Amino acid sequence: MIHRHIFHNDRLVPIENVRLSPGQAGLLSGYGIFTTLQIFDGEAFAYERHWRRLQKDAARTRMPFPFDATKVRTQLGELLRANQVREGTARIYILYNKTGFWQSDEPLPEVDLLMYTAGLPAYREPARLALREHGRHAASPLAGTKMTSWLVNVWSLGEAQQQGFDEVVLLNERGEVAECTAANIFCVRGGKVLTPPLNSGCLEGVTRAILLEIGPDTNVPIVEQALRPEDLFAADEVFISSTNRCLLGVGEIEGRAIGRPGASAPGPITQRLEKAFSAYAAEYIARRAATARTPS
Repeated sequence: MIHRHIFHNDRLVPIENVRLSPGQAGLLSGYGIFTTLQIFDGEAFAYERHWRRLQKDAARTRMPFPFDATKVRTQLGELLRANQVREGTARIYILYNKTGFWQSDEPLPEVDLLMYTAGLPAYREPARLALREHGRHAASPLAGTKMTSWLVNVWSLGEAQQQGFDEVVLLNERGEVAECTAANIFCVRGGKVLTPPLNSGCLEGVTRAILLEIGPDTNVPIVEQALRPEDLFAADEVFISSTNRCLLGVGEIEGRAIGRPGASAPGPITQRLEKAFSAYAAEYIARRAATARTPS
């Protein structure tokens, strides 16, 4: 559930006082970008990585991006304090107003900045995954862009949840594994961790990127490799990663148990990477806290 205060452009306001115009063409057509950040001890984890991806996605979608990273981070801090968020999640949205025919002539900024906070959603572990063909279009020029045009994701997830699943493995037009609706996916075979490459159509997830960096330090090689459903079915372990879930072990896909008979999820490799990721996050938060205490 979204908390009461939000940041709209340069104003911290109660949500009931925010007006979004019917003439905001980007809002109506899904012409916007966003990112989700996890909040640890009142601090936005990996903010710099999320900001770089927003900049990259803005350039890719040809969207104006007149924002300063430091200023927005300060505003996000104000929002966290107003909503008393120590542990939770935040979202930054950028909406393009001046595009297409169905826009109004009222004075609107070219792009709108919206920031929300919320608690952390509950998740079941081990997770149960469904499969969906043609869930991603790897050949699309916007593949891998985190856009507000999110219908395929919420529709696919809603349908899967009605059938008792927790997430959905989305296949691209080549029948390859791309990602889940809101998570990247990994499988473990013979002590090696495999994950789909970006040309599968998957999002360049922040948690995914961190795991690729810290994997060698845990003696767990992580390799980007094209995967098919049969690779997941034959895996020793499968896990998904996202901002809100960090790492989450997968117990079954389409009703088929993952791993050897009697094995439980999360498996030992997943647990090792989860421990390493938690240490990385704790170190990041400690550095931010030390910087905040240092006199300018």
